[in-house]
Amino acid sequence: MSSSSPAFSSASGGWRAALPPDWRAHLAHLGADDTMVAALEAAADAAAAADAAPGSRTGPVSRTGPVIPGRVARAEHSLATVLTPAGQLRAGVGRDDRACAGDWVLAGLADPAAPVVTEVLPRRSELVRHAAGTKTLPQTLAANVDDVFVTVVADRGVSLTRVERFLALVWESGASPVVVLTKSDLLPPGADGPLLTEAAGVAPGADVHLVSAVTGDGIDGLAERMGPGRTAALIGSSGAGKSSLLNALAGAEVAATTQVRDADGKGRHKTAWRELVVLDRGGAIIDTPGLRGLGMWLDGGGLDAAFADIAELALACRFSDCQHDTEPGCAVTGAIEAGSLGARRLESYRKLEREAAYVARKTDARAARAQSRAWAAMTRQSQGQTRHRTRSS
Repeated sequence: MSSSSPAFSSASGGWRAALPPDWRAHLAHLGADDTMVAALEAAADAAAAADAAPGSRTGPVSRTGPVIPGRVARAEHSLATVLTPAGQLRAGVGRDDRACAGDWVLAGLADPAAPVVTEVLPRRSELVRHAAGTKTLPQTLAANVDDVFVTVVADRGVSLTRVERFLALVWESGASPVVVLTKSDLLPPGADGPLLTEAAGVAPGADVHLVSAVTGDGIDGLAERMGPGRTAALIGSSGAGKSSLLNALAGAEVAATTQVRDADGKGRHKTAWRELVVLDRGGAIIDTPGLRGLGMWLDGGGLDAAFADIAELALACRFSDCQHDTEPGCAVTGAIEAGSLGARRLESYRKLEREAAYVARKTDARAARAQSRAWAAMTRQSQGQTRHRTRSS
């Protein structure tokens, strides 16, 4: 459905009439589980009922026209590529309907030549980071994902601190993190065991996989997590092998790849968009560009989950507000002294905690300023109405 939309007939089954008989299975193929399929059906029924409801004039008043459920594969400012059971379409997106890759939506076809996204369904998971730049704003990287594959190149020295940063954001999103150590074919003999142990030590509660897109080693373990009703997202630094991993999981060249620079091992940002790719066997993967900066956007839950070992130790501290510094009876510093917890890990936790608190303070200040402006506008409007009534009397 690239240039035209299916013909709808409200007299013969409404919006369902334009879809193939197996449209529910098609939505599952795009990554919708049973709950999401039911939500899309209910939303489409509600939209159709609202569109046909009597208005102030005689007869039904058309609002959005017939709708079709689908999923956003790619969003570009005011346009989105939407995959539906009846095909693909390009739909307009308004300011109040911000969409991103992975969103489940309804597209209205009041004008079949110019479909528009009329509703973005609530997200059950949302991968968010602090947007690049000086403004304190969130940026959604992917929506409605079950797993997030945190890709880390294995042959150039793993930055445990950066892995912890990624994991905090993933736990915050509501999805399950999976640490994927890529390019295992480049490791020297015997290096895989210590590397897996090291990575698992900073990823409590998360699975860790060592894979090679070249040899195929470890790919099956990740592929088992995919299938109809499932969605994964790929995140990682530039040059971590996300596009190669996507191609290996898809079993085809669905993403362009390029060589990393020999000097620093960085990639060349071959992936330019956050884009959802549907696998032939069902399920979807959202590929994202390499992230050079990864600003925190947390409210505390993701941080505690990423550092579950420290959070669990803190429960045994003598003081409930222990800062894990010089307080007597601190279970965290006691674990460091005993050698069961590394000092580096506590410092990483503190750094991310400070960063999250800083963003929270700036966000609260920004919200307070917005509220002040709103109150000022209401006051000016009220004063203007009072002056108008005074002059009229």
